[in-house]
Amino acid sequence: MTTSAELGLPALTVAPGGVATTTLTVRNDLDIVEAYALEVVGDCAAWTTVEPARVSLFPGTSETVTIRLAPPRSPAARAGEFPLGVRVLPTERPELVTVPETTVTVTPFHELQAALAPRRRRGWLRGRYRTSVRNLGNAPTTVVPTPGQPGEDLRFRVSPERLRLEPGESGEMRLQARARKLIWFGKQATWPFEVTVAPADPAAGPDGVGKDGDGKDGDGGGKGGSAPAVDPTAAQNPKLDGEFLQVPVFPKWLLALLAALIALLLAWFALVRPAVRSSAKQAAEKAVAQQNATPTPIAAAPVDGAQPAPSGGAPAAAGKPAAGQPGAGQASAGAGSRGQGLAVPGTGQQSSATIEVQTASGSASTGNYQVPRGKVFDITDIVVANFQGDQGVLTITAGKQTITTIALETFRNQDYHWVTPIQVPADQAVTANVTCESPGTPASGKQASTCHELLNVSGTLSDIRQGN
Repeated sequence: MTTSAELGLPALTVAPGGVATTTLTVRNDLDIVEAYALEVVGDCAAWTTVEPARVSLFPGTSETVTIRLAPPRSPAARAGEFPLGVRVLPTERPELVTVPETTVTVTPFHELQAALAPRRRRGWLRGRYRTSVRNLGNAPTTVVPTPGQPGEDLRFRVSPERLRLEPGESGEMRLQARARKLIWFGKQATWPFEVTVAPADPAAGPDGVGKDGDGKDGDGGGKGGSAPAVDPTAAQNPKLDGEFLQVPVFPKWLLALLAALIALLLAWFALVRPAVRSSAKQAAEKAVAQQNATPTPIAAAPVDGAQPAPSGGAPAAAGKPAAGQPGAGQASAGAGSRGQGLAVPGTGQQSSATIEVQTASGSASTGNYQVPRGKVFDITDIVVANFQGDQGVLTITAGKQTITTIALETFRNQDYHWVTPIQVPADQAVTANVTCESPGTPASGKQASTCHELLNVSGTLSDIRQGN
């Protein structure tokens, strides 16, 4: 006594997304009524069903059930040959279980999903893109991207040239589009192109579900089956649209700016600079003329003790002072006080002195040059050196007179010249007062720790005319 079961076909072929059927005949050779549970086992169990899944048979009877195979059109249904088994398990006599088997061939199909990122690039000469591809088929495939452009304006390079992908696997390739020449001036150019992503094997095409002559699923002569055929819903090879925007090296606004700068330079050299030089020359000539027009008073010695007559008046009587004139003692005293700060003509010698001031950050320091006793210093030139580029304030005084106050950060070297000298009497000083805000950086490239200024004072050093 036993249980027998037999599949209708020894082998089956099914396409993903399609349906194939076969039959299973179960016979009860026992002497009792038996119920049988039918269960699909093997690699095809996920997408194979038995209808009905349970049968009850009287002794000596049999029943035929339908086995339905419907693999999904996805990488989960791998292409190839797989065993299909149906376990027939008796309820009363489970030790009499049987598992009839057949071979199922799943046909391959090829489907690719691709994307180009970014779709548009801007550049002078080339643009770089990324092409991502996913294998949605059920068989391994080697992908080859083929870029194309209507003209011959672009050249392409793909890395890697081929990409092998397993079912469900994704990969990425780099694409470079390069223009043949630069655009130096003018408008930008737009170069559209297309990338076709296809399997490397030209025979690798879409596969589909087999159909019989009337367009319905065949039943294999009453026992089920299917045959490979062309799938009208098969996906075509993806085509990706891209664009390269080639921009000029020199934009229009830069050309306009250069033209404006050239016009300004021409206007400066042709109009402004001559006018500035002419005004400076006229100011210098006017200052020299004013200096020459001012006579130097010369005291004439009296003749025979006679006093000099006032302007427009008669000479005063001998031995008597004129009205409003001081007496002899008074005249002597007045002459002594007037000659205290005047230089003796012919005694002047060219002289110069250097004042060096070093000041810590956030503090003030003073350097000076003191005129020797019995001398008078006529300043004609002052040269100031801020060689470190310090920041702060410099004040220059000559005696009790402030010559200038200047911000250090506005100059590195500054000079002053006078046609009419600045006179500094004896025992007074030329002073340089520096308030340091921030030390600068000298030519060595290392920031200094203190502010450091040099002041060179040049002029004539003469003897003072002493009183009688």
